[in-house]
Amino acid sequence: MRVYNFSSGPSVLPLEVLEKAAAEMTDTNGTGQSVMEMSHRSGDFKPIIDRAEKSLREIMKIPANYKVLFLQGGASLQFSMVPLNIAAVETGALRKKITIIDTGIWSVKAAEEAAKYADVNIAASSKDRNYTYIPQNVKANPGDAYFHITLNNTIVGTKWPYLPETGSVPLVSDISSCILSEPIDVSRFGILYAGAQKNLGPAGTTVVIIRNDLIGRAPSWTPAMLRYDIHETEGSMYNTPPCYGIYIIGLVLDWVKKQGGVEALAEINRKKADLFYSYLDGSKNFMPTAEKASRSIMNINFVSREKDPEKKKAVETRFPKEAAAAGLVNLAGHRLVGGMRASIYNAMPVEGVKALITFMEKFEKNLQE
Repeated sequence: MRVYNFSSGPSVLPLEVLEKAAAEMTDTNGTGQSVMEMSHRSGDFKPIIDRAEKSLREIMKIPANYKVLFLQGGASLQFSMVPLNIAAVETGALRKKITIIDTGIWSVKAAEEAAKYADVNIAASSKDRNYTYIPQNVKANPGDAYFHITLNNTIVGTKWPYLPETGSVPLVSDISSCILSEPIDVSRFGILYAGAQKNLGPAGTTVVIIRNDLIGRAPSWTPAMLRYDIHETEGSMYNTPPCYGIYIIGLVLDWVKKQGGVEALAEINRKKADLFYSYLDGSKNFMPTAEKASRSIMNINFVSREKDPEKKKAVETRFPKEAAAAGLVNLAGHRLVGGMRASIYNAMPVEGVKALITFMEKFEKNLQE
């Protein structure tokens, strides 16, 4: 029996994608072999990676002056690759400056890595209210190497409701947990990067979308595996790429097209989020943590309204366990923030959210008895 999986990542994938992958496990596209067995440089694999890139370009409306790279290391490696490639300098030169907006742990990690290669300015932070909101009126400093935001904050359940104006300073963003959830104007960014394990495919593949003029800026001492120009020149095949992950991404993108594209998915995603937030706002026992203007439609964090710390802890410990027994899994909050979290990515159907609400209504009733 399939459960409703609310994991923040690796996360739920479309059932038909999993079934197609299973059907092709031992014979992909009539080749008599699995994608996991193919040489990445073979004529059998090239159409797979080419089609995945073409589909992503089509769905996201990626301009021609941007390159698409399929890499490894997750978004966490991009915390190093981005500053290395567009902010680091040759030994002995003055360090470049960058601006990062702190909206949660992933922004903090991006800043920590960037500080190894450049001077980091944290221009604004929402830490003062436990990262429950997105700062307003943030600005880039002219001359900065780049301006970084985490568009959707998986752990705390917030999302940027606007894109900051950065002028000539490249806007860089981690979009791991919101890619393909709604339309995004790629031309507003210098670099977009995303770990695949939330809305794109299995863990192990990272997609980087980078504007052409930002390629080739890495210092000579940058390790080859961390240079965008080398990966671009080699067509994401400088080393063996995550072949099976790229194949699954291609299948997911086919599914996205069948749903009507990102625009259609955005409508469904907003419906799911509105349903759940509406329930939480009216609940006597649960409440969302993110402020209304900054709420994510992908990751919804919530806590018990119980005032007594011990009782609150008991409810938040009991809830995920009973939910799992009812076929609603991975609802515990991140270990750093506690509480509970429902990640409702593209592949989570409206029925899954409705089932969660129904369970929570029963759970509340039992609490009051």
